[in-house]
Amino acid sequence: MYSPQTINHYQNPRNVGTIKDADGVGVVGTPASGEMIKLTIKVSGSQIHDAKFKAFGCPAAIAVSSVLTELITGLQIEDALKITDRDIETVLGNLPSDKRRYATFAAEVLKTAIHDYLSRNKYKEENSHDYGH
Repeated sequence: MYSPQTINHYQNPRNVGTIKDADGVGVVGTPASGEMIKLTIKVSGSQIHDAKFKAFGCPAAIAVSSVLTELITGLQIEDALKITDRDIETVLGNLPSDKRRYATFAAEVLKTAIHDYLSRNKYKEENSHDYGH
């Protein structure tokens, strides 16, 4: 049985979509498996100022993705990295035991998107040397 919070996020998901010029992208799962979450983030300074998701799966997949975008928007990268599957479940009022893996997927997709962002910025920094000096 789903909690009222889970039902609310499933029926009225927040931040659905894709950020076209995303600074970080994470994908966990595949459509073929019937379970997939894609997260795109926009970062300014070291703060996540926008997050959008697309989810393929059951109501729990949509609910955890929706909650995740709300939890991370406005957070510093280092604080967002501390979010766990348990944090997501707590906001949702817990998930049925057979659906808890979706909270784990959400925590994984967040870390994947942040690592994508960090690796892109490391590449930019390494390749932005001013050789004229």
